[in-house]
Amino acid sequence: MDATVVSDGAFATLPLAPELLANLSSLGFDTMTTIQAESLPHILAARDVIAQAKTGSGKTAAFGLGLLSRLELASFRVQALVLCPTRELADQVAGELRRLARTLPNVKVLTLCGGAPFGPQLASLAHGAHVIVGTPGRVEEHLRKGTLELSGITTLVLDEADRMLDMGFAPSIEGIIAETPRSRQTLLFSATGLHGAGAVGLRAIADGLMRDPVSVEVADTHDATTIDQRIYRVADDSTRFDGLRRLLLHFRPESSVVFCNTRRETDEVAQALCQAGFSAVALHGDLEQADRDRLLVLFANRSASILVATDVAARGLDIAALDAVFNYRIARELEVHVHRVGRTGRAGDAGLACTLVGDDETYRLERLADFLGEPLEQAPLPPRSVLERSPLEPPMATLQIGGGKKHKLRPGDILGALTGEAGLGADQVGKIKVLDRSAYVAVRREVASIALDRLANGKLKGRSFRARRISR
Repeated sequence: MDATVVSDGAFATLPLAPELLANLSSLGFDTMTTIQAESLPHILAARDVIAQAKTGSGKTAAFGLGLLSRLELASFRVQALVLCPTRELADQVAGELRRLARTLPNVKVLTLCGGAPFGPQLASLAHGAHVIVGTPGRVEEHLRKGTLELSGITTLVLDEADRMLDMGFAPSIEGIIAETPRSRQTLLFSATGLHGAGAVGLRAIADGLMRDPVSVEVADTHDATTIDQRIYRVADDSTRFDGLRRLLLHFRPESSVVFCNTRRETDEVAQALCQAGFSAVALHGDLEQADRDRLLVLFANRSASILVATDVAARGLDIAALDAVFNYRIARELEVHVHRVGRTGRAGDAGLACTLVGDDETYRLERLADFLGEPLEQAPLPPRSVLERSPLEPPMATLQIGGGKKHKLRPGDILGALTGEAGLGADQVGKIKVLDRSAYVAVRREVASIALDRLANGKLKGRSFRARRISR
């Protein structure tokens, strides 16, 4: 767990089922994180809870253990619903819930997300499920078509509730909640809390839909010994991109995120970085799901060094081991700026957070310093001579295979093909991700041609599949 743990907060002190406690121990989860220690007793006591905690704080286990504890396992009706802003977060939450529930008999967790075929979801629902994890749009669609029944819900979780509201899901959320019993337990988790500029919608949900909720707030602070946070002044927008290039060429992070405030700027910055020779991909809400999946694979497996993203698009993504975060502008909401910075320097690793500030943003910079309660170090930009350097080349290349789970392919089949006949070493093969109808494998750039030849001209599971390189 990527979070601060509570030294005397043992899971064994909670009224959890022996099976859940034994599984937590086997997973190495003996001591609770701060958000778990402060929220779980209330959750297990069936109270409504509003919790603020950043990504990586252990919040999924907090609400997950709560909802699993309330399940009637003998009844295959939907008893818990978790709403998430994105398909990626929903998949992560569902995976974590299955991991937490693996010692409970026959617990079924089903994901209902947009961007995935409707038919298979219908078939899965027909067989029953205990827990639904989904995005508001697709869950609402199932309700509208009569293929989902929520009258048996005992626990409703709104995960990253602030981002769901930012993305315009408020009407869908209200429609979904109207289909659940008033006796349900409601748990609202947010990264920015109820006190920031964007919290009006959250307060409305809390006031209208929750019963005497308990508020739990874990301060989103950063250890100055692990995160080096710096401010760089630029004269205006014409010099802002030049400043970003100089920082990237000076620090040369292997993995970094550049945060932009608009979708248009995200595309423009990513395109300009690519034209300047950097390996960058743009992530925002206008992307088709297939394109989004592909770009995230490239970044996660180190085939692209820079992810340029809006806050909404990046929220909830499982982005680990970030060397640096670059704020192209100060975030519109100050709490969001803190959340951005917290993406780097996680799990005790050193991190770097650089923010570009124009002359017209001086007031916002002063507000940010007041919000943080400390002055922010201003540093000079690296000299223009760094622009003569070549951008860092990603260490990996990504190959896409035209077959996936539907074709019975497993990661081990792909790894075996590359380390067997192709003769690659295991250390030359990176992450392998197998989806329903396609698969991605990262390999060291220097052996990409050998790996592609083996996958394109050899066989997997006795069959031939198309293969292509999708990274530069």
